[in-house]
Amino acid sequence: MDKTEKHQFLNSLLYPFLFVFTIAFIFFIEVIFEVNFSNYGIYPRKLTGLKGVIFAPFLHGDASHLINNAIPLLILGTTLFYFYKEIALKVFLWIFLMGGFWTWVSAREAMHIGASGVIYGLFSFLLISGFIRRNIQLIAISFFVVFIYGSMIWGIFPIKKHISFESHFWGFVAGLILSIYYRKQGPQKKVHHWEEDDEDEDEDDSNIHPNIDKNPIEITYIFKENKE
Repeated sequence: MDKTEKHQFLNSLLYPFLFVFTIAFIFFIEVIFEVNFSNYGIYPRKLTGLKGVIFAPFLHGDASHLINNAIPLLILGTTLFYFYKEIALKVFLWIFLMGGFWTWVSAREAMHIGASGVIYGLFSFLLISGFIRRNIQLIAISFFVVFIYGSMIWGIFPIKKHISFESHFWGFVAGLILSIYYRKQGPQKKVHHWEEDDEDEDEDDSNIHPNIDKNPIEITYIFKENKE
């Protein structure tokens, strides 16, 4: 990795790292001071629960919940900011807000916390964007995402009652919509341009003989009679 790529990678890591650092810091504050911020989560269809659209992704129930979210946030977030740097921040923020708001509108009446919805949005966006853009490198990233996190797809179904599948589902939908909306922005399919002969030169070459009549060349033959 050269200096330019290293610099780009470190820049791509910045926002995901800050996000993960923030949720870890908040969790340790809860542990150290024995406080619980869960009441700042999303409580559907209650005005008091609307604040959770902003705060819920920063809150986690226990260390396992935190770690399980932190790792994919770093991997998928860094991938987003590395390959889609022109639109990455907008995509991240819209996933954050859209998934949270739709969860507030439609989810079961319970307190919903955690960054899982954001993770599913990143997963969905990266998965679908590569195929939409038909960029070989981005398609490879899509397959990588499927290989590493393909089992996540089951999380959008109501299989486990204690898991907020609603936030998973709406995060996934947000990523899907954004991958379509931003399909013309960011990296695109590479188009190869082949060199072609100048048409004018081709035309001139093909019309060499017809043009002889327009500029006739006079040829004089000298015949010397052989006298014997």
